[in-house]
Amino acid sequence: MKLPESLREQLKIPLGILIPENQATKENILKHTSSASFIITVGDATTEKMLKFDIIPSLQIIDLQEKRSKREPPSTTNVASSITCDNPPGEISTRSIDVIKNAFKLKPPVRITINGEEDLLVIPVCLYAPDNSIVMYGQPNEGLVIVSIDQEIRKKTQLILDSMN
Repeated sequence: MKLPESLREQLKIPLGILIPENQATKENILKHTSSASFIITVGDATTEKMLKFDIIPSLQIIDLQEKRSKREPPSTTNVASSITCDNPPGEISTRSIDVIKNAFKLKPPVRITINGEEDLLVIPVCLYAPDNSIVMYGQPNEGLVIVSIDQEIRKKTQLILDSMN
């Protein structure tokens, strides 16, 4: 499913709370989670930041890139399962949706490494994440977005997915 031009502007609006980069401290992040939260990170820098704060995401989705430049992967010390999947830039592949759904059935922490681009995968993640999930992703040049998964977010992401073809 390709991202239509008409959705590009809409997707620049954070799906949740935006914490400006200079305020994205461990303390500020933990205010939006609980010890029971199922934490999901989408993006290499976001995953790395959480690991540095000793916040181990239950699901980590990375693509070995940051702002379109190759980078080293975040530490794999705390990964129980690793999966690799293709997902072209500007798209959400049906295979990546299946991999995300299946990842929620595995023993965490799970890391999905994407060949291509992981940016848009926050949409199916929000749609299929278990209740009590917190999704975190980077908003380029702005900060960290924290999304609490609820029915409203599921509806919003389903509408976005439905408008892709």
